[in-house]
Amino acid sequence: MSPVADAGYTPIEDYGVIGNLETCALVAPDGSIDWFPFPHLESPSILGAILDAERGGRFRIAPAASADGRQSYVGRTNVLETAFETDAGTATVTDFLPPAGRVDHPKKVLYRKVACSDGTVDLAVEYDPQFDYGRGATTMTATDEGVHAAGGDEQTLLESPVDLRIQDGRATGTLSLDAGDTVWFMLRCTGAEDAATDPEAALADTIAFWKDWVHDCDGVGGDCAFDGPWHDLVVRSGLVLKLLTHAESGAIAAAPTTSLPEDVGGVRNWDYRYNWLRDAGFTIQALMNLGHVAEAVDYFDWFLDLCHADRPGEIRPLYGLHGDDDLEERELDHLAGYRQSSPVRIGNGAAEQTQLDIYGELLLAADDMHSFGREITPDDWAVLRGIVDHVVSVWDEPDAGIWEVRSGPEHFVYSKVLCWVALDRALAIADAGDLDAPVETWREARERIRAAVLEKGYDTDLDAFVQSYGSETLDATALLLPMVGFLPFGDDRIRGTVETIESRLVEDDVLVRRYDGEDGLPGTEGAFVLCSCWLIDVLALSGRVAEARERFEALLEYVAPLDLVAEELDVAGGHYLGNHPQAFSHVGIVNSALYVAYAEGREIPGPEPMGVRLGDPIVTPGE
Repeated sequence: MSPVADAGYTPIEDYGVIGNLETCALVAPDGSIDWFPFPHLESPSILGAILDAERGGRFRIAPAASADGRQSYVGRTNVLETAFETDAGTATVTDFLPPAGRVDHPKKVLYRKVACSDGTVDLAVEYDPQFDYGRGATTMTATDEGVHAAGGDEQTLLESPVDLRIQDGRATGTLSLDAGDTVWFMLRCTGAEDAATDPEAALADTIAFWKDWVHDCDGVGGDCAFDGPWHDLVVRSGLVLKLLTHAESGAIAAAPTTSLPEDVGGVRNWDYRYNWLRDAGFTIQALMNLGHVAEAVDYFDWFLDLCHADRPGEIRPLYGLHGDDDLEERELDHLAGYRQSSPVRIGNGAAEQTQLDIYGELLLAADDMHSFGREITPDDWAVLRGIVDHVVSVWDEPDAGIWEVRSGPEHFVYSKVLCWVALDRALAIADAGDLDAPVETWREARERIRAAVLEKGYDTDLDAFVQSYGSETLDATALLLPMVGFLPFGDDRIRGTVETIESRLVEDDVLVRRYDGEDGLPGTEGAFVLCSCWLIDVLALSGRVAEARERFEALLEYVAPLDLVAEELDVAGGHYLGNHPQAFSHVGIVNSALYVAYAEGREIPGPEPMGVRLGDPIVTPGE
């Protein structure tokens, strides 16, 4: 699966991830921590070799003789082990961060346990912190405990069991372990320099926290919608979503990284360490159906609070994990980028775009929460009603669309459909809760949108819904039209759209590209995991159940051994592209497993992902 990596760069799919519900670190199989922003996920990095192998900074513990380890998680947790086997012995590095506010140990300490289980292993240590994405000077000083490093307002204290030598801005050393030996490295970050730590207790408590949080069925008893061969992958997807959840706000980041390329060597490099409101409907359904109701409620409440604070027209497509909207996009010219993919970007200019689809996704989430029994309070309804009234006045305007194109606004079909969804779900909520609303105005607007999309968004020659009015570009978002109830699965136009997408956007039988037109940027990109899941979902609910299962299992063949999934897959080589791990990809996997299970007759634990009414009969071919 892995491509031949440039010197110093690990294939994206080979990285493991750990975190503490405030930030994350990526660990390579060679024992190197190559990404670690601090104190929060969207903060500047202390370790960033993933974005520049020479100047980014890393913290590596590995056998002196170069060797990649075998990585695995400790059961159903986010505690990562990297096992090294050498000719002389075997050693394992265990990496973790205690979760914020949930474990009685400092969350600002990164723990690395090194244990030898067989023979004798000689290991090399390299600690090379580069604060503020390597933009500032780093000073390092030897201490009795290890090495103190400082840069700007941040500092670290690396407690080391061996003496480290500081030279050329790096601290290095060696250690030799015999069978039964265990040592600890503790990277204390700003605010935890003097905190008391018991590393063994921290490890035990962190493992217990994650195991308690999972609280899933065992996957073999027949009482779980996700039992069988997909169970472990679905559980891992839930753990990823939790890892990307900020403990304080409930916001969920799209990914823990920035600027991992969609096109290696190209410019399609974006910062995904923020929360996109469009994720709401998809993610809430996945969390609810995994049984993690508290996280779903926190997430819903968080973005609804954002909407309370803004006028509907001022709601941003994405926010920082603390609700901040100053996400100015900047380029870090001093960094080479992953495998020479530049520019490296921080911030995201899409926050300034107009994206009309977000209103439909917000109302989808509200409808789903309401169906789960969450009360829509008068204050909540006032906000939601304001959003829907805004949709009535702006739905026929162009926007940047769900894919945030930088080629200028267009009349994107999916944006229009999601405006229809906002009205449709608002009408349903108002009816179910006997809430005051301009029902007739909303119904008339809903019908106008529907008529416009059917007239201008469907190309009879292509026999498919297209990306935007007047274009011949196909877009995978058309697969969602039946999923959100815009047209039934058995409609001839939906069938034609699915078949046309299969012929033009699908490669290797299962990998689906987002679209086949221009987007204002040079270069190409890989197949989107989420779009590949959308096709599986539509097939399952259209009666092509066996084919849906076959494609789902084929897609899972691309998943790396740690069950972490990036944003995209390279069609030619199958390796990962884009930021990693990607929340949307894992949400897609959870929901596809749910749809296929339902289509095969299994009982589903919660309401329907994306608002599909799973109580309706599955369409059978020929209907």
